[in-house]
Amino acid sequence: MGKTVQCELCPNECVLENGQHSRCRARMNKGGVLYSLVYGKPCAVAVDPIEKKPFFHFLPATTAFSIATAGCVLGCKFCQNWQISQAKPEETDNYNLPPDEVVRQAMFYNCRTITYTYTEPTVFYEYMYDTARIAKKFNIKNTMHTCGYINEKPLRKLSKYMDAAAVDLKAFTEDFYSRICGGRLKPVLNSLVVLKDEGVWLEITNLVIPTLNDDMKKIKEMCQWIIKNLGPDVPLHFSRFFPHYKLKELPPTPPETIRDARNTAMEVGLKYVYSGNIRSEAENTYCHKCKSLLIERIGYFVKQNNISGGKCRFCGVNIPGRWS
Repeated sequence: MGKTVQCELCPNECVLENGQHSRCRARMNKGGVLYSLVYGKPCAVAVDPIEKKPFFHFLPATTAFSIATAGCVLGCKFCQNWQISQAKPEETDNYNLPPDEVVRQAMFYNCRTITYTYTEPTVFYEYMYDTARIAKKFNIKNTMHTCGYINEKPLRKLSKYMDAAAVDLKAFTEDFYSRICGGRLKPVLNSLVVLKDEGVWLEITNLVIPTLNDDMKKIKEMCQWIIKNLGPDVPLHFSRFFPHYKLKELPPTPPETIRDARNTAMEVGLKYVYSGNIRSEAENTYCHKCKSLLIERIGYFVKQNNISGGKCRFCGVNIPGRWS
């Protein structure tokens, strides 16, 4: 009989008997040793615009070599990638792509970054960490799109090699996280603070879902928390919800709700607030001082860029981000 083990990677902190799988489906106790079942076995591989992650203040108009494995630490009822995030590794079509090969492929496709994305990169932590270490040696940047549901110790270790993180702050109530995601809000807020403290470039996404997290009072509270704990320069992306997975009965988010959320965030004092899944001028970046158009975007395509040397070309003020 093998020993019971506890996974310390994410706040689920699964206690596993011999032969038992973790809640994320990507880890297993084999004879008292915790094994990753997804190391070097991505089920999704693509070259994407960095804007798709979304990163609007990180190397605009460049491409990211993007990978994901099966599994997720949460169970969000609105997940757009549920076919792989809620799947077991044996249920997905996987590639054999060890860390050094990921880096080689990124270089072959002239990608400035590698992005760990699509599902939740925390479930393939060791794979991500080893890949990031190699990538850094070749001056390839490492970025991740994450739900932020990870314990502080492994996150700080990873942050030494992570250049940017797009974090889904899914709502600003514990009730939403519990009922809709099967998790807790507090660990996500802690991860945001840790990433900021470690110097990782940070952008936040918030999917606005009708009747569930579209209360402007709570959105205002969320934005006030961001300013107090992370600062006014953190880009915030409000995305329009479309029915998916277990929330097909809900309607798409009205465009005016996204506009109201953006206006609320800017009134509170956030300088860079964007709209996602909707075409509007709110996809663009404007100078917070002179209000000039800096980066014009149409979807994931950058039409013009008026940031030079990290500064507004028109008034010379510094624009927060990683531009070169």
